Amino acid sequence: MFAVGVDVSNGRSTVAVLGARRRVVMKPFEVPHTADGFASLVEKLRGLNGEARIVMEHTGRYYESFAMSMYRAGFFVSAVNPLVIKDYREGVDVRKVKTDRADALKIAQFALDKWEILPQYTPMDTIRYDLKTLHRQFQLSSKTRTALNNNLIALLEQSYPGVNRYFDSPARPDGSQKWVDFVDTFWHVECVASLSRSAFVERYQKWCKRHGYNFSEQKALELHADARQKFPLVPKSDTCRLLVREAVAQLRAVSRTVEAYRGEMNRLAAQLPEYETVMAMTGVGKSMGPQLIAEIGDLRRFAHQKSLVGFAGTDPIKDDSGDKVSSSKPSSKRGSPYLRKTLFVIMTILLQLQPQDDPVYQFLDKKRSEGKKYYVYMTAGMTKFLRIYYGRVRDCLKAKGLWEQPIPESGSSD
Repeated sequence: MFAVGVDVSNGRSTVAVLGARRRVVMKPFEVPHTADGFASLVEKLRGLNGEARIVMEHTGRYYESFAMSMYRAGFFVSAVNPLVIKDYREGVDVRKVKTDRADALKIAQFALDKWEILPQYTPMDTIRYDLKTLHRQFQLSSKTRTALNNNLIALLEQSYPGVNRYFDSPARPDGSQKWVDFVDTFWHVECVASLSRSAFVERYQKWCKRHGYNFSEQKALELHADARQKFPLVPKSDTCRLLVREAVAQLRAVSRTVEAYRGEMNRLAAQLPEYETVMAMTGVGKSMGPQLIAEIGDLRRFAHQKSLVGFAGTDPIKDDSGDKVSSSKPSSKRGSPYLRKTLFVIMTILLQLQPQDDPVYQFLDKKRSEGKKYYVYMTAGMTKFLRIYYGRVRDCLKAKGLWEQPIPESGSSD
């Protein structure tokens, strides 16, 4: 038996090989994340006289190319939660030595000690991989959209105060919003106030027709009357027009990107076996469902409900010792922050909908009525939701004959 410990980095990794009784077979050496680098390592490992098991930390995306190349070469690969390795290292390493070479050796020692129970890496299928990547880009673009939206409102407070509150029409499927389209044309209050009532009504009617919005003469008259009462902080100028219209263009572009990601996420998620089951859960729609599936991934990775809860980091910290019993236990937050964020939004939706027959809402409402603090009952609700999710999706996969050979738990904190 040969334990291959891999300390993964960006673009390269440090590898060490130990044999039985922790005998050093190969001293730590670097492997570049290139085709030649992986091929050279495969040749070295195939020269070993016995089974080799390759273990590495499940670190962000850096480990993916290494794990995939070794998996395709036919080796047993195990990608382990970094927190598991950290806890192991702290338990056996008194001197706290922290270098790439030392870490590779420690991971190899871990592999020897846990040889029989090492979780086997199974590469994420293309749909799940793409779905998770899309979700991360969706989150990034959503943050950018919020920032650009706030920026545009701030600019308009100088040239056309309060115009963003004139329209309550929902955003269109492509992400466009009526008030944003409106200020692209009427970017300063004088664009409206300088016109006569009849002239603005006529122009507004043409604008509505051009952009595909319903026209209301009453709305046009309200807009004109309100504009006559506004006092802009900056004069109507070419600079003002440039600032507002460029801000509009940026917001439109990012909004289109966000909605394109949202649509593609839903298309991909719909191809997965658990999609209909997840979508049937209260508080989960075409937006949150794919996000939830993206972050949880293949449920077969988790041996039981507690594993999924631990992955999300919503499990309470145990802090009882002697006569001390903690009455309020914060969540560990040691898991995926992306999953916790998604769950938090779903809890917020449940509180807004107040579905009386939903077990998660009933649980939230009960904890809230008991006087629990906001984040305490929200986190407890997340845990309750995950347990129900696990049971329903597991039953769904069993019914489709997809649970017979569950994937051993590998965990992830990214």
